Amino acid sequence: MPEFSGHLSLRAATRTHGRTILAAQSFRAPYHLSKPYWDPDTLTLLAQVVNPTAGILSGDQLASDISVDAGAALLVTTPSASRVFKMKDGTATCRQQFQVAAGAWLEVMPEPLVPHRGCSYRQATTIAVAAGGELFFADLLMPGRVAHGEAWEWHRLCLETTVRLAGELILRERFHHTGDDLRALAALAGSGPGACFGNAVLIAPERPTDAQWRASLDTLHGDGLWIGVSALRRGGWSIKWAARDGIRLRQGLREVRKTLARYFPHLACDPRKL
Repeated sequence: MPEFSGHLSLRAATRTHGRTILAAQSFRAPYHLSKPYWDPDTLTLLAQVVNPTAGILSGDQLASDISVDAGAALLVTTPSASRVFKMKDGTATCRQQFQVAAGAWLEVMPEPLVPHRGCSYRQATTIAVAAGGELFFADLLMPGRVAHGEAWEWHRLCLETTVRLAGELILRERFHHTGDDLRALAALAGSGPGACFGNAVLIAPERPTDAQWRASLDTLHGDGLWIGVSALRRGGWSIKWAARDGIRLRQGLREVRKTLARYFPHLACDPRKL
């Protein structure tokens, strides 16, 4: 199986009619871009990025760069999970950069990452938001093929996220845990090997309604979903949740988006897959 060195580059902008368009696009396998869809109700452009291959294999190097100009609103999602398969040697890497201008909106909401037994994978995410820009970034993690005894049996998994607002570092996270760490966390949450985890970052100017939506998110806690919200040093929020299984994980994300959409209307955009 040949190694892939794939790239995806998108730039969203507005035209005189007020709609967001893809002013520039470039991609190479294993990335493929479906035809974008304009949602007139939320004034958001929906773009689905497809991986037509079986998944991510040893030696694959993926890079994406997505930017949104002032006044534009873009939702980027995927129709299926990203599976990282077993590797006899080597590793796979993914570097993704997101840039949001003042007065722009970007939502990045891919399907879950599923690391299989014996895989080695590193993902580095860099987010830069200008003052007055807004972003919702979600990152979901599932344990692998539970029925095959592959829950949390990867060889190496490293997920890094760096967020800057107006050039100031406001968040740096590094997820580099063993499968045993995740099993212990799942046990604390009262879940078995099928436990899944969600991580989201919301960047937006302070609003008088922040206390309201935070209280609404707290009500989602329970029935196989454990959720918490923390304020970043400024200009944003970290939202994390654990779910008993993949179904509840997706339901949790759907409920978070529905709750926040009352305060951030672009989140009402239908991703056509949930």
